[in-house]
Amino acid sequence: MTAGDSSPPSSASVAGRSRVTLQIIADRLSVSTATVSLALRDSPLVAEATRQRVREIAREMGYSYNRSAAALRTDRTNIIGVGFHDITNPYFAELLSAIEATIADFGRSLLLGTYAEDLQRQERVLNSLAEYRPDGMILCPAGGSTAESLRHLVATGIPIVQLSREIPELGLDFVGSDDRHGILQAMEHLIGLGHRRIAFLCANEGISTGRNRYHAYREALTRHGLPIDPALIYFSYGTRENGLKGIQQVLDAAEPPTAAVCMNDLAAFGAMLGLRHRGREAGTDFALIGCDDVREAAQWYPALTTIHNFQNQMGAKSAEFLLQRIAEPAAPQKRLLLTPELVLRGTTCPPR
Repeated sequence: MTAGDSSPPSSASVAGRSRVTLQIIADRLSVSTATVSLALRDSPLVAEATRQRVREIAREMGYSYNRSAAALRTDRTNIIGVGFHDITNPYFAELLSAIEATIADFGRSLLLGTYAEDLQRQERVLNSLAEYRPDGMILCPAGGSTAESLRHLVATGIPIVQLSREIPELGLDFVGSDDRHGILQAMEHLIGLGHRRIAFLCANEGISTGRNRYHAYREALTRHGLPIDPALIYFSYGTRENGLKGIQQVLDAAEPPTAAVCMNDLAAFGAMLGLRHRGREAGTDFALIGCDDVREAAQWYPALTTIHNFQNQMGAKSAEFLLQRIAEPAAPQKRLLLTPELVLRGTTCPPR
């Protein structure tokens, strides 16, 4: 059609990939739009032969489901928003995989936003996720988050479940691990081997997991009458780099440790490398325990002794909690703590 041509558009132009509608497909097949809609949703109310023909024509014509229009009709987007501070840590990637697998079984799609440990970035990302009108959100807050910093998100009315990290004052559903129990297991194991100088690497009181693990470390020392030596505690986020820096710092103490518990497996991997920089080996002349039991932990040499937090179950349960909350917004608050287990591998040994 040339400029100024007032003739109606051709069927080919109407059926362009970005403009195909249910009505166009219905006209092509001489059926109702309701039949087309039901067929595309695989409804048993439409004969299988008709469903197959509708799907073939829709694919041939380049039909794309209009999710925004459907959301306006049903007040559902079938989107679950997930806000994580980190997915470079395999622990959170494993949580994410379990969430996605669970919601997929219920016809939901996942929309992910990440913000490192940056509070300003977290606010921008969570606001953006909320603009997509997700049916609900799963949230692992950035370090330093407070109830006040997330109150505006709760006020939107979007159902939210906290995962792994918790801000109790928000009064939201929560799924996590009993971090205190896990670290107490690790400390009892090391003390039972004869260690009395035990370091804690990557302590962090700005997140609930960090507080719970660090306080359990202190609790175990006090329970056994052992001193809490600040020289054996390295404060930071749990990363490989910080694990490497942390082990080197505590080894420089006037009375260095013979063992260490790490905030997470990433910190433990860094600490193993740091020990090698000093000519030492975890499991031979220094005892080391991680936390999370990511898949990589069993593949290191020596394989890492660590605390298994059941992250697959955590991720799946958080998704289940959220789907239940979406279905029953006024239901009582739910909170689940999974009990971790110490997995003994090759990085612990008695003190030399």
